[in-house]
Amino acid sequence: MIERTEKLMADFKKLGLVNTGDIRWNLNTPSLYEQAIRRREGILAHLGPLVVRTGHHTARAAQDKYIVDEPSSTKNIWWGKVNKPISEERFSSIHDRVRAYLQGRELYVEDVYVGADPAYRRSIRVITENAWHCLFARNMFIRIPDKSERLAFDPEFTVLHVPHFHALPEMDGTRSETFIIVHFGKKLVIIGGTSYAGEIKKSAFTIMNYLLPQENVLSMHCSANIGKNDDVALFFGLSGTGKTTLSADPERRLIGDDEHGWSEQGVFNFEGGCYAKVIKLSNEAEPEIYETTRKFGTILENVAIDPDTRMIDLDDGTLTENTRAAYPITHIESAVRDGLGGIPKNVIMLTYDAFGVVPPISKLTPQQAMYHFISGYTAKVGGTEKGLGKEPQAVFSACFGAPFMALHPTAYAELLQKRIKNHGVNCWLINTGLIGGQFGIGRRIKIAHTRAIVKAALTGALNSVSFTTEPVFNLAIPTECPGVPSDILNPRNTWSNQEEYDKVAQKLAENFRKNFVEYKDAVSAEVVESGPGRMKVSI
Repeated sequence: MIERTEKLMADFKKLGLVNTGDIRWNLNTPSLYEQAIRRREGILAHLGPLVVRTGHHTARAAQDKYIVDEPSSTKNIWWGKVNKPISEERFSSIHDRVRAYLQGRELYVEDVYVGADPAYRRSIRVITENAWHCLFARNMFIRIPDKSERLAFDPEFTVLHVPHFHALPEMDGTRSETFIIVHFGKKLVIIGGTSYAGEIKKSAFTIMNYLLPQENVLSMHCSANIGKNDDVALFFGLSGTGKTTLSADPERRLIGDDEHGWSEQGVFNFEGGCYAKVIKLSNEAEPEIYETTRKFGTILENVAIDPDTRMIDLDDGTLTENTRAAYPITHIESAVRDGLGGIPKNVIMLTYDAFGVVPPISKLTPQQAMYHFISGYTAKVGGTEKGLGKEPQAVFSACFGAPFMALHPTAYAELLQKRIKNHGVNCWLINTGLIGGQFGIGRRIKIAHTRAIVKAALTGALNSVSFTTEPVFNLAIPTECPGVPSDILNPRNTWSNQEEYDKVAQKLAENFRKNFVEYKDAVSAEVVESGPGRMKVSI
């Protein structure tokens, strides 16, 4: 105990953390429950989950994220609207005040790994004010069960999480009182002014996205699972497109639900847990994820709860549509415990198309896969980011995760194209959004149909069917698919007014072209030409 305390104090001193209050280091889950309840950070729900509130921030504050402009990393960063610079001087000013703020305060520490493959994993220490955020880190990352390994733990990166500390925009040069700042030179992340736990998770993801491509490993915002024949599938997509839902397939084993690396040896999960959106989650449609909301160890963020019965209501979006469950991946019975898989056989890119013009499934050429990967089109719904209302917005997010990509998108896209070409990977674009009209008129594709589509793609059932080319987006769509009505496969046929469909499709295609202008000089002409064109004929 003394040896552990001395080492931890030495590590804290290196960070400039002195005169703190009690430090709770690597507590187990029951102990963190007790601490969170003692401190009134959350309440215990029926069957055991811990229900917490994140206050003003119920989603990521994407506009409040910064990377320190410093010599060791500045030449590598994709600077612009996504990665905004902050000076070392301003970082130091905030850091100094954070250290002063933490004097005398009780702190919680969780030592974890990010990356299931020992060859590429990173050691990260999360230091936070709140017990429940420490439990979040324990759930989301890879735990270290061996006591001697924990004692010898030497963090490569540290995440200093101070949700109750606020920046001074007029002095710090921040947009608001909220900040998420990554300093690659000091290997330090500071988060303040927000209790939304997803900022911890995505800061670690940003670190991996910076480091791994420089080691010839593709870092990916995707879920992954594996079939009975050891066939690995990847599911790219932004929040709300179905990554978690579709990868949690009872007929396949889950490798991970959100973040992975793809090396020459295969795929590996970055995390040891899942962070699932649970608004309107049902036992019928998503039984495995639903069951996690009824288990000890799960954290439920902003989920409605009856204070008397302690029963939760997953249909209640009063606080936010972005209600979340954070749970260890072992809560999923079919999970791959070591987080490792082989070379993928299929890559699926998911989009929620709010305009109802993207086909439910399309087969992509390698050039189209690169085009759509760089484009990252979807429609965000229900405020998965701060500042979004309840109406959907069509957006393009490079690599299906631009806010977390520290390098230029082509760094990731070129690695993806290389992997696809070398291993003959099948690539698919799947729309989990609307058909029959745009938002307000169209209907969402039934999840049963989407599951059937995914199953057909992964089992090879589409290998023997014929395809037709959709003229606006140049996409190859199957004429039939087992378990799916053929009349919904071509989105144009689902519209009562097909001339209106043509107008909406052309408008979206033009948005694709405008968005891709930023990248066209960095990719081949074949990739640019594989994107949406201008319709010349009708289907």
